[in-house]
Amino acid sequence: MNINVQNTGWIEVICGSMFSGKTEELIRRIHRAEYAKQKIMVFKPIIDDRYHEKNIVSHSLMQAPSIPINNASEIYEHLSDGVQVVAIDEAQFFDDSLIGICNDLADRGIRVIVAGLDQDYKGNPFGCIPQLLSIAEYVTKNLAICLKCGNPANRTQRTVHSGEQILVGSTESYEARCRNCHEILD
Repeated sequence: MNINVQNTGWIEVICGSMFSGKTEELIRRIHRAEYAKQKIMVFKPIIDDRYHEKNIVSHSLMQAPSIPINNASEIYEHLSDGVQVVAIDEAQFFDDSLIGICNDLADRGIRVIVAGLDQDYKGNPFGCIPQLLSIAEYVTKNLAICLKCGNPANRTQRTVHSGEQILVGSTESYEARCRNCHEILD
């Protein structure tokens, strides 16, 4: 990534299936920004309390403090003066207003880093992530390892029966699968 900082903002999207290391990569980028003494704000959806009520936490238990919010517009309520980096985890849980908010923040000169699932459990585009991918300056697509065959996995297999698109869970409800091993359970 060649970055020339001149009050220029941009959007970075980290996407992939569950268990592909999206939150780990987000936390790594947060730590690098902290090392550079940049002012950072981290947000996550309030419904994601799997590992911690406030922190973003990876499946490998890496953590970073965050502000849990109900909807994307709350980012503005918490935004501090002089913030240089805004990081958002589990972005697929926010509505499409996140797209405009990310654009606005980048237009203000803020580096916006977004992590989220690009596909739902059926393998369909998930939430606002596809639109964010199309407007982002930088895109990282992580792959997991298929738990059935060991090939690179880009899909999330739901292992419990539920027709709801959103079912917050971890290894008790999901596993990574490749295209060939992915099945849709109804």
